[in-house]
Amino acid sequence: MRFDVVTLFPEMIAEAARYGVTGKAIERGIVRLGLWNPRDFTTDKRRTVDDRPYGGGPGMVMMLQPLRQAIRAAKAAEPGMVRVAYLSPQGVKLRQTDFIGFSKQERILMVAGRYEGIDERLVETDVDEEWSLGDYVISGGELAALVVIDGVTRLLPKVLGADESSQQESFMQGLLDHPHYTRPDTIEGQAVPEILQSGDHAEIERWRLKQSLGRTMRRRPELLDKLELSEEQKILLKEFISEQKTVKRNKQ
Repeated sequence: MRFDVVTLFPEMIAEAARYGVTGKAIERGIVRLGLWNPRDFTTDKRRTVDDRPYGGGPGMVMMLQPLRQAIRAAKAAEPGMVRVAYLSPQGVKLRQTDFIGFSKQERILMVAGRYEGIDERLVETDVDEEWSLGDYVISGGELAALVVIDGVTRLLPKVLGADESSQQESFMQGLLDHPHYTRPDTIEGQAVPEILQSGDHAEIERWRLKQSLGRTMRRRPELLDKLELSEEQKILLKEFISEQKTVKRNKQ
């Protein structure tokens, strides 16, 4: 898969992409990364990429022409369909299901805005979609682009160490992930749940599903509202609620 990013700070993307899952995927040739600086497509000596907004107001706006030329150059770098997205707080809020869909694409091209944003005419003519990480504002689209690259890369075949790793994470089944523990068995009076040390894999999976259901109910109840729980899941959720009530009574 190939990711392209139009950005004023290509070094920021390149450096961060060297590490972790993404870095290993690039080293192994599973992921390719193209970086395009709009300043390389300017025509003046100062390599100007921004100007004052029409109508007045604070800040500067990124100019259409350098961005358009950078997008066109990125598209022409390799044949095939390209999905062009502008990273913006006004875009569609991305979810895990979106990342799953992106992982089936051959190419994704992201435009990382800066300042007060980009000329709206570029959005109207050169951008397919607008994507947002959430209802907050950050200084530029570079961090958002890195989040998308990481989130999609880990879903690609042969990227993670175990094939099932990405399938067992939060949101993959519409639920939050279950708790995780590692050695030592006990530390400062805190012990690993006995079931996880039992070796009974069927019961362990049942416990993990129960914890996922319970965590989702307590922390993100709106996610449960979107799911049609099986009879087994309903039973496990009732067990979780009952067990939590018992724990609460014992603490009182």
